[in-house]
Amino acid sequence: MKDALSKIVGKENVSDTAGDLALYSRDLSLLPAGSPDIVVWPGSAEEVGEVVKFANSGNVPVVPVSSRTHVYGSTIPKEGGIIVDLKRMNKILEINKADRLVRFEAGVTWQQLTETLDKEGMRVVMPLTPRPDSSVLTSLLEREVQTNIVYDYGEPTQSMQIVWSDGSLFRMGSGSVNHFPDSISRGANPSGPGLDFYRFVQGAQGTMGIVTWISMKIEHKTKIDKMFFAPVEDLTYANNFLHRILPRRVGQECLLLNNVDLAAILTDNKKEYDELAAKLPPWTLILSIAGVMRRPEEKIAVEENFLKEVLTNEYSSMILSDKLAGFPGLGKKVLTILRNPWPSNKKYWKNNLKGGCQDIFFISRPAKVKDYVAIIDEVAAKNDYPIANIGKYIQPIEHNRASHVEFSFFYDPENEQERQQIAKLNREAIVALMDKGAFFSRPYGEAAAIVYDRAANYTMALKRVKKVFDPKNIMNPGNLCF
Repeated sequence: MKDALSKIVGKENVSDTAGDLALYSRDLSLLPAGSPDIVVWPGSAEEVGEVVKFANSGNVPVVPVSSRTHVYGSTIPKEGGIIVDLKRMNKILEINKADRLVRFEAGVTWQQLTETLDKEGMRVVMPLTPRPDSSVLTSLLEREVQTNIVYDYGEPTQSMQIVWSDGSLFRMGSGSVNHFPDSISRGANPSGPGLDFYRFVQGAQGTMGIVTWISMKIEHKTKIDKMFFAPVEDLTYANNFLHRILPRRVGQECLLLNNVDLAAILTDNKKEYDELAAKLPPWTLILSIAGVMRRPEEKIAVEENFLKEVLTNEYSSMILSDKLAGFPGLGKKVLTILRNPWPSNKKYWKNNLKGGCQDIFFISRPAKVKDYVAIIDEVAAKNDYPIANIGKYIQPIEHNRASHVEFSFFYDPENEQERQQIAKLNREAIVALMDKGAFFSRPYGEAAAIVYDRAANYTMALKRVKKVFDPKNIMNPGNLCF
């Protein structure tokens, strides 16, 4: 196997040493380790295709990897095989300002992309504090939710290129037209011409094929920004306020963080965290309004006037201000955090408190979020996990049509008792949340197993699709329901 793969990618880009294999055998999740047989680092889509073709001929599992840090267990080899690490494929292929489009390879990280776009006067709408070394392509395929609530960014993905399980290359959307990328379409539509193939790949965790490049929407850097904060104790009241303003397209970034998450994001050490978490309100609503290229001053003025009218006449108890009482200078600091990946010179905030973190996240109707918070508190108390230590994050989606709800449980990964406690809490919480209607649109690990057990028709449909695109089941076997 090593000799054959060396002929494809070069001897220096193949390894089966114990040290290299160990790097890919585990991640930051609670899932058990699993070692690959060999690692390759291809430098092009054509090399990826040849590697996959070789694996297909010998029924050898293939596990694609693009980020430097992994947290969900989806890149841990479940059945050995070949790790295909795409980190060498890190070219930004095209920045199209006129069409607000960027096309890049799988190994491009959030830090690399944002720094490059910034020099061009452009920016990307991103999830909350992505890791600087994580793959942007992976984030898009995993449908990570952005902090910007504007409908237009609900689906940032455009066209893409994938290597199917037989090694063939396939372009989706308008990237499939003749003469691409020099065609007039420029790959700006994920749906056409033809079938929406990209939906088969999203959330598939590399079980259908390997995406080698992708294009996504970008935006011009803002001309004017204004940040607003509001202390929140009643989530129902806050949700009703958001229902009033967000469908009117008021605001850009909008989210709710509890005192634990906000303090963890804003501080660098445990002492600072303890002090800030004690001072912050139970929840903080964060809202930005922005003016971009066209008449930015007027846009800001219209949104500010609308907010003042709603607050004065309908929601007088909502204390929305450009400052959070007792925390001067917060606005500029938070805006920088929302518009950039996590700094590479700082330990990631979720691992800064105790070393490890287990997240539970799902989609909810906004009106039910309060009920899910109560469920989490109850399950945590039952498992002797302090409620005051739970991170909580509510992200409105598409003008508050829905909410991404995320709970974070911080623990010491070197403490086996704590690992077992968190694993038990995680299982019980997922079941309790599902029983009350929580929609796990991106299930991993035990959550995935529970989803597939409960949704028989869905599971059968996925298996039929898998047989079409990967009949030999070589693409990342053991993930999803395959």
